[in-house]
Amino acid sequence: MDKTSLKKLIDDDQSNAKNTIPPYLEETYWWAYLHPRGIRIFERQWLVNFILWGNYRRLREAALSEIDSHFQGNMLQLACVYGDLTEKLASKLSIKGQLDLVDISQAQLENAQSKLGQRQNINLIQQDTSSLNLPDNAYDATMLFFLMHEQPENVRLSTLAEAIRVTRKGGKIIIVDYHRAAGWNPLRYVMKGVFRWLEPFAEDFISSEVSDTLPIDKITGINKQVYFGGLYQKVIINC
Repeated sequence: MDKTSLKKLIDDDQSNAKNTIPPYLEETYWWAYLHPRGIRIFERQWLVNFILWGNYRRLREAALSEIDSHFQGNMLQLACVYGDLTEKLASKLSIKGQLDLVDISQAQLENAQSKLGQRQNINLIQQDTSSLNLPDNAYDATMLFFLMHEQPENVRLSTLAEAIRVTRKGGKIIIVDYHRAAGWNPLRYVMKGVFRWLEPFAEDFISSEVSDTLPIDKITGINKQVYFGGLYQKVIINC
């Protein structure tokens, strides 16, 4: 599907999308993603790097390594992120490529817009990642960067199902997120407290493998790498 046809489909569907902030997001993460002051505080790359124990650049590059330079296809990023990942993704686009960035929060999309400027081949789309109003098989690559651990199980599974639905046969889904750290890693025990205090859905997410929830008939392969003593993972799902 060329980017002009895809943009028309998105524009036609956008008016039917439900853009209500999910209760779990409003109740759990309002301070980090919805409140203007929170956005101003967390939109500092040094702070993102600090939160990730100095691993932001390494994890960002692990994600970016899955995208070819001069990317000519359609790329989807599910949820805005703090830091410069989206700008780096955009810089990989050729003149024929397109990046669609989806988030349910208008405030997050406005923050992303302020970082991206007036690039012509990027669409900002206000939708729920667990219920996308996007066409099937539309994207060559779909990116989820530290999204899944912030969603309750039912939302997380729906988001993953939607990612598979909109990614074309021969395309890939790129997931970078937390993972259960190795027993020898002292941060395994530190992060238990962090998750309990700030990330109430993360412990459930890392308690199982992403591969355990995948529809085998809809994927052709999966590959996982772990980083920093197993605290982080990159999962590539081939569709």
